[in-house]
Order: sequence, then C-alpha cells, then structure tokens
Amino acid sequence: MKVAFFSAKSYDKAYFNQFNNDNRHDLTFFEVPLNEQTASLTAGFEAVCVFVNDVINQKTIEEISANGIKVIALRCAGFNNVDLKAAKSRNIKVVRVPAYSPESVAEHAVALILTLNRKTHKAYNRVREGNYSIENLTGFNLFGKTVGVIGTGLIGVSFCKIMLGFGCKVLAYDIRESEELVAMGVQYKALDEVFTNSDIISLHCPLNPQTAYMINQISIAKMKDGVMLINTSRGALMNTRDAIDGLKTGKIGFLGIDVYEQEADLFFQDLSEIVIQDDVIARLISFPNVLITGHLGFFTKEALEEIATITLGNLSDFESGKGLVNEVKG
Repeated sequence: MKVAFFSAKSYDKAYFNQFNNDNRHDLTFFEVPLNEQTASLTAGFEAVCVFVNDVINQKTIEEISANGIKVIALRCAGFNNVDLKAAKSRNIKVVRVPAYSPESVAEHAVALILTLNRKTHKAYNRVREGNYSIENLTGFNLFGKTVGVIGTGLIGVSFCKIMLGFGCKVLAYDIRESEELVAMGVQYKALDEVFTNSDIISLHCPLNPQTAYMINQISIAKMKDGVMLINTSRGALMNTRDAIDGLKTGKIGFLGIDVYEQEADLFFQDLSEIVIQDDVIARLISFPNVLITGHLGFFTKEALEEIATITLGNLSDFESGKGLVNEVKG
C-alpha cells in the first residue's frame, strides 16, 4: 500500500523501514503532523499512519477521504484524536496498536516516582558542579506506602506488579477488576477511596468523556496532603490549572507527568531556542517538585519494534481483506 506517514521522526523511519518486510508497503515520511492544513499531502495515497498529536477531525477526514484514503493506521493505543463517527461515515477503517510493551510505560511511571522521591536529578546536577551536599534531598521509603492505580489494563497491571514488588499496598480502581491482580493482593476500591487513602496515585486509564479532567479541584481536595500524582496516560485526564493550585497549597507534594493536555504544540520538537508561549507549562516547570518528560514513556527498543510490527501488520491485513483484529469502531 501507499502510506503517508505523518509526524515522522528518525526513529520512526528506522524501525518502520526495518520491519517493512520485502518493502511490501510504500512508505512516504512527512515530518509535519496530519491535520486540516496538511491533509492535502495525502493525495495519491491509500492509507495514513498517524500518532497521538495528529488531529484527525471531521474536516481532516473529509479531505483525506476525497483524496482516496481508505484506512487510518494509528501507531499508538489511544484514539481520542480521531473522529470515529466521521471516519465511519466515509467508510474509512481505523486500526491501532492496542498493546506495545506495556512494561515500557509502567516502568517509566516508576522512574518518575523514584526521581521525584529520591531527587536523583537534583543530586546529579549538584555533583556535576562539585556540590556533594545532600541537604534538602530527603526522600521517603516506598516500602509500606499505599499506591492508588486508576486503570488496570495491560499497563496498569504491569505497574501494579512493580509496586507490589516494592512492598507497597496497592489500591486500584477500574470498571473491570483483574482477577490476576486480586489474587496478588491488589484491593479494588471505589474511586473516592483510592483518592482518599493513597500516598501515590498513578493514572493508567484511557481518555474518554467519563475520565476527562478526573483529576480536578474536587478530587484533589479528597487526597492526602502531600500526595504524589503521576500521569503517563493522557494529558486531559488532569485539569492542569487545578493541579497548579494544588501544588501551590502543598496538597500535591509531587507531580510527575509524561503527558500534557496541550502537548501537541510542544512535545516531540526542539523549542530550546524560542520563547515558549504556553504559560501553564511554564508555571509547572517553575515548581521544584514537578517533573515533566516529553511523552517518552513508550520510548523503548521493545516498544518501537512492537509498534512497527503491529502497525504494518494492520495495513497488510487491510490490504489482503483479512479481518482487522485491531480495528477501532465508531
């Protein structure tokens, strides 16, 4: 198939070219994201391959449909950036990568926890400057702490297992309980109980109308003073301005995020030589107890291999007329 590949980075090109067996698919890489302004680039292609910050709304879909696009291949698990109803109305199939090394994201969430807690990033910078003082670098033992996990899909399950290994008490909330986790000692509770009783809260749920802004002024008020919040899922799960208020009052003691609601204008770009116009993220960065990474939770060799393999497989299945096991239906 002729595939227009958007938001392409060097690692995308390397892994997709490596796993494009026998060059079955004709991949053309565009560094720009897919949106209303760039949809004209899809002329002459049969499929598009997109990522989390591409904007595939109704207008975009109308234009790519007119250009002959028959399938949208997401190289990620989330699909909240695709207007599924519009795609269905144009008979465009949508496929995704439902799971790609869930351990990669779970381990990154743990890395945020450990870094925020033990302040290794600050210690590293001090030592490089010849400062071996450990003043104000006090952390706390994870052993015995209560960790709340919101969402126990594949990533949430992996995260729970890691935290159990640290000797934590793990509380979880999901609309479906994992029998495997229950057998391991994870306790499923009502969402408010998770908010109220957890020392650390980690988000691993999808973004949908029910979960949007689930971290807000009201839910933050229910949490323990000094709670640690971790989000490696979707930026809009958290009302960032409410989180800033929580940081200012000390209600939130630590905040670690790998995702951000307005990340499409920031992440995956080198903006080091320009003035960032986003006042909200600038305020977040100013806090000493906030750690932000640029959506790299997925970024491991194993995950990139899985993403390329499954995405190309989805395209091959569509081309061959096979059943689309990873189809997202509107």
